[in-house]
Amino acid sequence: MTERNNILIIATHPDDEILGCGGVAALHAQKGDKVCSVVVCEGESHRYKNMDVGQQEHAEQAADILGVTEVRMLGLPDQRLDQLSLVEVITPIESIVREIRPGTIYCQYGGDINQDHKIVFDATLIATRPVEEYIETIYAYDTASSTEWAYPRTFIPDTWIDISSVIEKKMDAMKCYQTELNEFPHPRSIDGLRLKAGAWGVQCCLESAEVFMTIRRIIKNV
Repeated sequence: MTERNNILIIATHPDDEILGCGGVAALHAQKGDKVCSVVVCEGESHRYKNMDVGQQEHAEQAADILGVTEVRMLGLPDQRLDQLSLVEVITPIESIVREIRPGTIYCQYGGDINQDHKIVFDATLIATRPVEEYIETIYAYDTASSTEWAYPRTFIPDTWIDISSVIEKKMDAMKCYQTELNEFPHPRSIDGLRLKAGAWGVQCCLESAEVFMTIRRIIKNV
């Protein structure tokens, strides 16, 4: 992360963008990059029925803490993406990709236990085909309490990014999502997330890290 860039983070549900790459979002923002987060599902109708728990507000509060430039909520139905045609998921993502023209994209890994994650991952792959020449790198991030519970466990990171300097910003951003937090030792708890970042970090002699699988990286000039 050495040059200024347009950064796009694609998340399925509110809080996924913090769980997977909240630290990296803060690092990009500190560097002066323009960071846009896209949250595909409304994240309320399935778990909270007709209650309005304020996920839009939570997402915006978290973004402010991290320095994220913009959050776009697509509002697709939570845990019911399988009832839509794939093109209905692809189209709004593709439209934002073409508008933002990101050089780097962080998307949600699709090989976990959440069906919505799988569908958004497939849609993202189609929306970010290499015909869009401005896209240089696509990384997939893991999601606590979803990726590690899958079988077979196929998330194998190849990229470690040091978030030691912004780990508390990530925790503060996650605290905005009070309805999504659980008590320790649940992996989606503040202490659990801090331990997870530490566990990833020590694999590469870092205090705290977020990890990614490289989906595609295009190098035009060596």
